[in-house]
Amino acid sequence: MSAAIPEGFTVEPADYRRDFDSLRAIRDEVFVRGQSVPLDIELDALDPLCQHVIARSTDGAAIGTGRLMPDGRIGRMAVLETWRGRGVGGVMLERLVEIARTRGLQQVELHSQVHARDFYERHGFEAYGDNFFEAGIEHVHMRRVLDEDEIPRSAGPELLNIDSEHEAREVSLQLVQRSRHRLSVFARDLDPLLLGTPEAVEALRQLLARGRGVEVRVLLQEPASLQRAQHPWLPLMQRLTSLIHVRHVSEPIDQQNPMALLLNDAGGFFLRPLASRFEGSASLQAEGRRRQLQNEFDALWERGQPCTELRALSGL
Repeated sequence: MSAAIPEGFTVEPADYRRDFDSLRAIRDEVFVRGQSVPLDIELDALDPLCQHVIARSTDGAAIGTGRLMPDGRIGRMAVLETWRGRGVGGVMLERLVEIARTRGLQQVELHSQVHARDFYERHGFEAYGDNFFEAGIEHVHMRRVLDEDEIPRSAGPELLNIDSEHEAREVSLQLVQRSRHRLSVFARDLDPLLLGTPEAVEALRQLLARGRGVEVRVLLQEPASLQRAQHPWLPLMQRLTSLIHVRHVSEPIDQQNPMALLLNDAGGFFLRPLASRFEGSASLQAEGRRRQLQNEFDALWERGQPCTELRALSGL
C-alpha cells in the first residue's frame, strides 16, 4: 500500500531531540489549541521513546507529524489545517507502517478518532471493539495486519512470534548457544527468568571458554538488581572483565526505554518491545534485521557509562 509522495512536501524519520520544537508546534496547534486536549495528556512519558516522522513543505516548514510507539501503536497523527486533504497524512502513515515492518512487527494498531475512521480504512486498517473516549474525544480501536508479502526480506521466513515464557526462554538460550564470538544484551535486570537458567549460564560459559576474540556486552538499566537477586551471570561478570563488558545507561531517555534486546553475531535477535512481558519477535538467522538492531544497541552502548557498581557492591 505504499503511496507515491505528492509534490510539495517530503516525509522523513524525525530526530526527536533536533526536531522536538517542530513536533511540539504541530501537535500543540492541532491537538491542544485545535481540539482542547490537555497538554499534560498530549505530551506523555513515552514520547522520547517513539519513532517519529515529520512532514515538511518544500521550503522546509514542518507541516505534519506522527509516531510509532515501542509496542507497535501508531499515534499523534497531526497535519496543519492548511495542508489537509493533500496526501500528507497518508504518506506519514505509510512511512510509519514501513518502519514497523523493518522492526519485524506483525501488526500495527492505533486509536482513531471516529471521524477519521474512513481514512485509516483506506490504508488497510480494520476497526474492532467498542468505541471509547480518550481526552474527551470518541475513538475506535483499529489495526492493520502486516501480511507475509509486506514483511521485508531481511526478516525472512525465519521470523518467530514469541508469545510465552517458555518460547522466550528457549529462543534466548538458542541465541546464546549460537553466538560465535559476540553477544549483546540490553535489559533492565538481565532477565533472570530467561538468561539466568542453568542452561543459559552453561551456554555463556562455553562461549567465554573460547577466550580470545570473545566479547559480551551487557547494558543495564538497573545494575544493582543483579546483586540483590544474586544473578548467576554476576560471578562471571566480576571475574572475566576482559571478556564481559558491562555498562549502565546514563541518560534519562535510555533509562525509560521499555524494550529488552538480545543479539548474537550469527544473525540472531530477540526483541521484546516491553521488557516486562515475554512477547516479542525473534529470529535465529535474519542478518539484515539483526544488523539494524545491532546499530540501535551500539548507539545505546556508546551513551552508556562503565558499570563500577557491581564491583563495589560485591566488595571487589
